[in-house]
Amino acid sequence: MKLPVDAAMLAVDVQKGFITESRELPVSRGREVIPIINRLLPRFRVRVASQDWHPRNHGSFAGNNPGRKPFEVGELDGVPQVFWPDHCVQGSRGAEFHPEFDQLAIQAIFRKGSDPRVDSYSVFCDNAGRNPSGLHGYLASLGVRHLYLAGLALDYCVKFTALDALRLMPGLSVTVILDATRPVDPATGDLAVAEMREAGVRLIGSSELGD
Repeated sequence: MKLPVDAAMLAVDVQKGFITESRELPVSRGREVIPIINRLLPRFRVRVASQDWHPRNHGSFAGNNPGRKPFEVGELDGVPQVFWPDHCVQGSRGAEFHPEFDQLAIQAIFRKGSDPRVDSYSVFCDNAGRNPSGLHGYLASLGVRHLYLAGLALDYCVKFTALDALRLMPGLSVTVILDATRPVDPATGDLAVAEMREAGVRLIGSSELGD
């Protein structure tokens, strides 16, 4: 398949803190997406990545909320919130990109989750809509009309980024490469796939892009 010249690939949060061998927030089989992403990146004219970048006092961490347990659901500053194990703390090893990820192919990096008062799943903006990352303007300035997503995790940051892309950039074609992403939980992963399909996100396997 020949990619459109106005296509971009976004590699979401390919960080040590999300890879299986991590003790932070490991995504099962997360490491398997890296060679697929590395193989596809050079085929795109525009290549960007995101990086979870939390301060140590982030309100989404269960450890910063007495009585909360990891993966418990509640609210953070009036916004629905899953309380996570500490992960991807600014300047820590867990926040670094995985060493097998081809960072040299990336042209721009967008960090998210820096506001301790609100989490940020989407690479475009935080969950409360207060802190845009600049990704929207960057893609628009380069004339991107097709956005391909991969990375971690399918049921949170990949899903919310795909849905925000459709919402914020009308006319943009949004595609998720399913074998280049993994969910935190298989059940919510299946729900995310159904939600994205219903919203108009294209869902493909990397083999459909050819060699």
